[in-house]
Amino acid sequence: MAGKGEPCQLGVRPARGRWRGIELTGLALAGLGRGSTLIKSSEGEPRRPGLEGGYCLDLASPRQGPVTGWRKKEEKEKRKIKKRKILKYENIIKSCQCQHRSGHCAHVMAMAVQKLFPDAKVMIGPWIDNGFYYDFDMEPLTDKDLKRIKKEMDRIIGKNLPLVREEVSKDEAQRRITAMNEPYKMEILESIKEEPITIYHIGNEWWDLCAGPHVESTRNINRKAVELESLAGAYWRGDEKRQMLQRIYGTAWENEEQLKAYLHFKEEAKRRDHRRIGQDLDLDLFSIQEEAGGGLVFWHPKGAIIRHIIEDSWKRIHMEHGYDLLYTPHVARAHLWKTSGHLDFYKENMYDQMNIEDDLYQLRPMNCPYHILVCKRKLHSYRDFPIKVAELGTVYRYELSGSLHGLFRVRGFTQDDAHIFCLEDQIRGEIKGVLDLTERILLQFGFSKYEVNLSTRPEKAVGDDDIWDKATTALREALDDKGWSYQIDEGGGAFYGPKIDLKIEDALGRKWQCSTIQVDFNLPQRFDITYVDSNLEKKRPIMIHRVVLGSLERFFGVLIEHYAGDFPLWLSPIQARILPVTDNQLDLCNEVTRKLKKNEVRAEVCHGERLPKLIRNAEKQKIQLMAVVGPKEVETGTVTVRSRFGGELGSITIDDFIYRITKASENRTSF
Repeated sequence: MAGKGEPCQLGVRPARGRWRGIELTGLALAGLGRGSTLIKSSEGEPRRPGLEGGYCLDLASPRQGPVTGWRKKEEKEKRKIKKRKILKYENIIKSCQCQHRSGHCAHVMAMAVQKLFPDAKVMIGPWIDNGFYYDFDMEPLTDKDLKRIKKEMDRIIGKNLPLVREEVSKDEAQRRITAMNEPYKMEILESIKEEPITIYHIGNEWWDLCAGPHVESTRNINRKAVELESLAGAYWRGDEKRQMLQRIYGTAWENEEQLKAYLHFKEEAKRRDHRRIGQDLDLDLFSIQEEAGGGLVFWHPKGAIIRHIIEDSWKRIHMEHGYDLLYTPHVARAHLWKTSGHLDFYKENMYDQMNIEDDLYQLRPMNCPYHILVCKRKLHSYRDFPIKVAELGTVYRYELSGSLHGLFRVRGFTQDDAHIFCLEDQIRGEIKGVLDLTERILLQFGFSKYEVNLSTRPEKAVGDDDIWDKATTALREALDDKGWSYQIDEGGGAFYGPKIDLKIEDALGRKWQCSTIQVDFNLPQRFDITYVDSNLEKKRPIMIHRVVLGSLERFFGVLIEHYAGDFPLWLSPIQARILPVTDNQLDLCNEVTRKLKKNEVRAEVCHGERLPKLIRNAEKQKIQLMAVVGPKEVETGTVTVRSRFGGELGSITIDDFIYRITKASENRTSF
């Protein structure tokens, strides 16, 4: 089953309800060209896709095709469009064409697999970033099989088979799936609540459940721009108790040049993979050991040094911005999680309860309730606000083993959590302060490009309209004050308040979700937090949740991939390695190391091998600076400095070496 079409800005039809004001003057989606137009209602801007379950349509969809106006008067009246403004849209399908191209290829790949392996059972085949995958219940595949499958795909594409959309009742879909003996498709069908059920056919030989959209024919796929990338195992529904499946990953592009560029990008991303770099014995930053359990991170000495640097910097900056630091327990009575609502809305992500002396306890999935308890220990005056507390708090969340991924998806992690309790008229200033703090922290780690989203009130929400409007306006004005560009996600906020999400861009241009600023009207009410205002009346404060890094584990993984393990000097676990030419120079090497450590430079001596090998080992371990000490250096009281990137830099006095490396570390510059 291919995934439902990703929302895009054309051919929008809600999953429920009326058609929207979109006019297509040519082929819908696949054949759309520069002359395509987007209708704008007199009532405002074009509707943002996806707000009501909208998804892209194709030529095979009902009521598709070239349209020059609404054909029926009653349809026009239903839509209540009084006036239309035609807008030129230069590249209207850029935002979704790659995804849909991947969707077509996923179907073709599944068809090819079942032709070559008739006993293979089809699972799901969604498009993902830059590609697609399909899961199959079948015998284990090899790389040689991938080549056979790709060859069969090329043959299918070359046959110019039509892709035809069909809508059937759920009963009819069940009948067809039963006849095909596809148990997994039946399970998928049972999870679909809406009718009709949409099916896509490739010619008369193959079909699958799919919401679409798709191209008109397989000829619209450039077979030279399609590649099957890899094989992997995956549990059905991510449940390790279910069947282990064969997953095939692929990618599809418009032309060969794009494919080649993408494959080069993939190779670079593979080279930077934090799981490979971080667990490589040369760097040895962290590990995840199955004997202890999946998703549980061991920080090794070098990784722990970097974590210590991150934590120290984080704490210092927060204290400078007026936060009080907290340490709170890792477990709490289940009653606390009931009050917070976690047991009602988040139970599936929490670990089982522990019975201790007839009282139930649970590991914490979040830090918020603890910070609230600290805040409400006493009744506050309005003069006490804002109250700002922060904690590097370790939390635990239940994750299926199939979803775990290095440092990016784990079961235990440390959030850089902070909560601000403030008055309504303080929201804008506090949000601006959080944005300043966020930028300051991220900049020091080398992240200066951000993608920012402001999410507004969803249909179902707590809190009255007035406070929602005030909070949303405060967030918007804080972003405007900052001068950051941002996108508005209408209706994308949590039910308890609007939020700002910030993604950082790494060295490869990838976006990583890190920072979130979330206004909360819900928890202050659940925990009955109050303060006394200037009229001696009790009021509720506003609560703001906030993370900058997201979690230390995930952020560390992003750092590893951003720098490919070549951390800047100030962040390197070992800043300098002192190398003797022979063991006769060990005494001076130890003296230099002692002085460096006294000046808070992370240095070590390494000996026992010939100098060329010592240098190679240091470079493999990504140590930026080496100080070589031979007989001449002993006589002159100098060291010969060698940079991992710049080669030999010449001889300098020991004191000068210490001064320069100390200043470079303090100023976060190169040596």
